[in-house]
Amino acid sequence: MKPPSLRKGKTPRRPAPKKPYNNQKDPVGVYCRVRPLSCDDEECCIEVIHNTTIQLHAPDGLKANRNGEYKETQYSFKKVFGIKTTQMELFEDVSKPLVDDVIHGKNGLLFTYGVTGSGKTYTMTGSAGQGGLLPRSLDMIFNSIGPYQAKRFVFKPDDKNGMEIQNQVDALLERQKRDSQQNVPKTPSSRQRLDPEFADMIRPEEACKADGVDEDSSYSVFVSYIEIYNNYIYDLLEETPVDPLKAKPPQSKILREDQNHNMYVAGCTEVEVKSTDEAFDVFWKGQKKRRIANTQLNRESSRSHSVFIIKLAQAPLDADGDNVLQDKNQVTVSQLCLVDLAGSERTSRTRAEGSRLREAGNINQSLMTLRTCMEVLRENQMCGTNKMVPYRDSKVTHFFKNYFDGEGKVRMIVCVNPKADDYEETLLVMRFAEMTQEVEVARPVDRPICGFAPGRRQRNLAFKDELSRRLEERGGPVDTEIPAALNQLLQSFPPLPPCEISDPSDDQTLPRLIEALERRHRMRQSMIDEYNRTANMLKSMLQEMDGSLMNKENYIHQQQGQLGEKDKCIQDQKSEIDRLEKKAKMLEYKIDILQKTTNIYEEDKRTLQHELESREHRLAREQSEKKRMEARMQGMVYDTKLQWEKECERRVNAKQLEMQNKLWVKDEKLKQLKAIVTESRPENPPARPEKPQRPSREKDRLPAKRSASPSPVPTGAPVRPHHRRSHSAGNERWVDHKPVTNVELDTVMQPNLPNSIKVSTPSEKALSKADKYVLTHQEVASDGEIQTKLIKGEVFKTRSGGQAVQFTDIETLKQENPTASSRKRRSSENQPPQGDGNMQGGWTDVENRCSVAVEMRAGSNLGPGYQHHGYQKRRKP
Repeated sequence: MKPPSLRKGKTPRRPAPKKPYNNQKDPVGVYCRVRPLSCDDEECCIEVIHNTTIQLHAPDGLKANRNGEYKETQYSFKKVFGIKTTQMELFEDVSKPLVDDVIHGKNGLLFTYGVTGSGKTYTMTGSAGQGGLLPRSLDMIFNSIGPYQAKRFVFKPDDKNGMEIQNQVDALLERQKRDSQQNVPKTPSSRQRLDPEFADMIRPEEACKADGVDEDSSYSVFVSYIEIYNNYIYDLLEETPVDPLKAKPPQSKILREDQNHNMYVAGCTEVEVKSTDEAFDVFWKGQKKRRIANTQLNRESSRSHSVFIIKLAQAPLDADGDNVLQDKNQVTVSQLCLVDLAGSERTSRTRAEGSRLREAGNINQSLMTLRTCMEVLRENQMCGTNKMVPYRDSKVTHFFKNYFDGEGKVRMIVCVNPKADDYEETLLVMRFAEMTQEVEVARPVDRPICGFAPGRRQRNLAFKDELSRRLEERGGPVDTEIPAALNQLLQSFPPLPPCEISDPSDDQTLPRLIEALERRHRMRQSMIDEYNRTANMLKSMLQEMDGSLMNKENYIHQQQGQLGEKDKCIQDQKSEIDRLEKKAKMLEYKIDILQKTTNIYEEDKRTLQHELESREHRLAREQSEKKRMEARMQGMVYDTKLQWEKECERRVNAKQLEMQNKLWVKDEKLKQLKAIVTESRPENPPARPEKPQRPSREKDRLPAKRSASPSPVPTGAPVRPHHRRSHSAGNERWVDHKPVTNVELDTVMQPNLPNSIKVSTPSEKALSKADKYVLTHQEVASDGEIQTKLIKGEVFKTRSGGQAVQFTDIETLKQENPTASSRKRRSSENQPPQGDGNMQGGWTDVENRCSVAVEMRAGSNLGPGYQHHGYQKRRKP
């Protein structure tokens, strides 16, 4: 089965070479340079209070001071350069360490950042007599490697961000070919022939040189100059014909990743230079091309990023110290990127429109991406997160991502203009600079040491000098002189026999001479073979010794690196052990405190447990006593109830007797009155009625003594102990329980519960405030109509102190269609007598029927004050 990379048809990616581990990090070096004001009477908002600190004053009339406060903010940097700082002082502190690292095989990145007009280009390029960082960096490189430069075209770019080594013959042929084409710019003979705009930028007394340059290596310098505009990359050194009348936009370049996962501009022109003047001449040609393009395209140079790349290739000399070692793996390529970023200001301040506005937006977007990358890097390092850094959102950050991943040192110069108009933009620049210097970048490692013995170049030069001296002394070739060792070797040969021939017929002298010469020739041949064998053996021994020495040196370097890592690990472990010991002591102290607290809590728990048990026993006794009291009270209530029933019966009988006596008295009076009336009629004298017998008191007298309280009204049945209050009393409190799912029917007959508690879910709190309960329930009847049921009950308190409902009645309210046959029959069956002419034939009318069918009367099943009289309620079977 094929691997996934081959199944998809893609070339498998070459793994990156394993880099030596380095856990040491350095913060991004952020410097600040303050330019002088253009006019002395301008308002200044920046003050240098220390060589590492500046203070910003808000100008008068700023909106930030509308509350009357005058805010002053301070910002710290690695170093602050005031208005009197020279270009040489700035180079010594900022750029010189980066150039020294480049010469020793390490990368470096230096970029200027600030608002337009803050001095970024002057800091990077400079002026006549005041050279900036770029020409001084070039001058230091060539002053350091000048005597050790390789001939032109010995190092050749492979168009993949790498270098190839050509032998002397191929380099010579390519030099001749390039000279014939007249495409290579020749080095000016003197500074007088240079462009007057950048002539004499560096004074001779200001020239500097790096220390510790490897004399056994050969060097070559290549420069590139690109521009990033509107997130497109343009090569400023590309040989394209420039038409001043018809502008042709240059072709943009793309970014690619080499085999070491380093980013580079594909197809970018790399010019090999051999002096500072030649390098700066190439830079100035690219600068002029940039100015012409800006003029033709009507754009500002401050709205694009310019990147000048100085690439230094170095390789060790061979064992003879004469030629460069023909091994591509021994080539070390280091580069220094000098970046002049575009101006950082808001689009509203630029007052740009149309394409200019889009241009300013792209510039601000690239700078915002740079800020975002810095913020994510700082967050990952400070919080331990692993968020993805958005390098690819902008060409600037994507091109320089390797530097932030540990491929070299990073330095930034923040240029500020102290005038009041730039205060708000300067404040944003200060915040970005303050955040950037909190980002840490891995420290680059040293390049591996070549295994050859040092001093090869000096020995080769000494040998050539000695050879030239002897040639001058002897005036001829060196091999005309026979050394003493060669004389001793010739004397060790067998002597020649006498060579005189006295007789023409002598046939012994010549054979003896020939034999002696042949013997000497064989000896010479054997000595030559022995010499070659010994030389080859010695050469192989020397190569083995060189290889063994190189392996040992590499092993020693590796062991030293591992030893440093182990020492670092030991120090970290010691600090971790100290921290853990302190933490352990603190935890032991906390454990003791917690143990004491636990003992106190356990003692309190035992005390509370005993108290709880005693209270439980007391509660049990009180409950049993309560039960006994309840039984006694129930007995007393029952006895009192019987006594009151007997007393009520006695009072009723006494009242009945009293009323009978009053009735007898009234009857007697009526009879007497009747007798008086009849006496006045002598014609028909009435028969004297029999005198009624007065009820005997002795017969109906109760044995109990008559109570002094007024007698109750006689009734036909004994009084109920639990009297139900009338529905029309008006002092009941109802709980009206209506679920939220009910449907409003808007019918005529609706329950009216004044002073009720309306709830959708009954609660104990609502029940405790009422003595009646009604539940409105809706369901669909068999004929498809909605019927409402009113389920009523009485609320009473339970023995445990809660509330309970005892349901006593269910009333059904049904909505029916008046056109239905069942409703018509019911109306005809329940039609009242034809006593009123207005009611004839009107019982099917809902309004007329309801006006006579509903009457308020106490004791209705509907609830308080409602009673149905229209027709008899249908009951379900």
